[in-house]
Amino acid sequence: MSTLYIDRKELHLKPDGKALAFYSKQGREGVVPVNPLKRVVIVGNILIETSALNMLAREGISVLFLSGKRLRFCGMLHGRLHNNGLLRIKQYEKSLSDFNMKAATDIVRRKMEGQKEFLMHVREKRPDLRYPLTRAICTLQGIVIEIEKQNMEMETLRGMEGGGSAGYFSAFTGIFPESLGFKKRNRRPPLDPVNAMLSLCYTMMHFELVREIEVIGLDPVIGFYHQFDYGRESLACDLVESYRPQVDRFVWELFRERTLTKRDFAMNDERPGCYLKKASRKKFYPLYEQWAQEMRPLWVEEARGIARRIMDGQDPVYKSGK
Repeated sequence: MSTLYIDRKELHLKPDGKALAFYSKQGREGVVPVNPLKRVVIVGNILIETSALNMLAREGISVLFLSGKRLRFCGMLHGRLHNNGLLRIKQYEKSLSDFNMKAATDIVRRKMEGQKEFLMHVREKRPDLRYPLTRAICTLQGIVIEIEKQNMEMETLRGMEGGGSAGYFSAFTGIFPESLGFKKRNRRPPLDPVNAMLSLCYTMMHFELVREIEVIGLDPVIGFYHQFDYGRESLACDLVESYRPQVDRFVWELFRERTLTKRDFAMNDERPGCYLKKASRKKFYPLYEQWAQEMRPLWVEEARGIARRIMDGQDPVYKSGK
């Protein structure tokens, strides 16, 4: 076990040697050793003793805090991080050089190639959707070819990426049952089960990449394709782009296999939006963890790879997000 999910009201967490002990009103309920942990995800209102947080920080275990029903990001705790000042200086220099545009071009190309490959996979499973899927695949392939054969300005690249995303989502929305109400991408709050799952998985992946970026010694707010924006981890946004098709496939398979259905979600209950019910969150966490365990070695290498290229001056050629 590398991730501990804590999603239960009125729990009290205390340290117990090299372990976390859990208490409720009924008394001590269990204990989890911290040695195998790399991250802890805490959802909702849980009482944690400072000494427990100190222990997690000393052991290098990151803690991600999410709100209750909506599972929105609230904050993140790390222990000591890499203090590589030279790497950060070079990162800032690269963000103002030709490296910036080369990195951005590669990010967009990889994302679109991943989207194309995912739609090709779906086409094999859904021959009834062959026409809209093929049309979107051709759109993405045409943009990839254009990106590869010309040098362009950032705004042109963003325009091409927007066109590719529009073509992709025109097909992507059609592969889900109409009963889910997934017509377009929306968030804050998500308005249907598919958008709720996409937002949750993107959020969790984003902050896993923030952790890997900070551990290696890079500054997560200085990106290459996503420019500096106050409060945004732009470098993490960059690295997330290439893995969005993998998240999309994961979410599609959850609904396709009926692991999750519309009944697993509450909609417009107390507040506008759609979110996983508490019982369904317990079902989701191990499924996400199983998927993420396969992806994490790629995410680690992604952060290490960009750090190496920043230090040695090579053009960015990111590892495939397959």
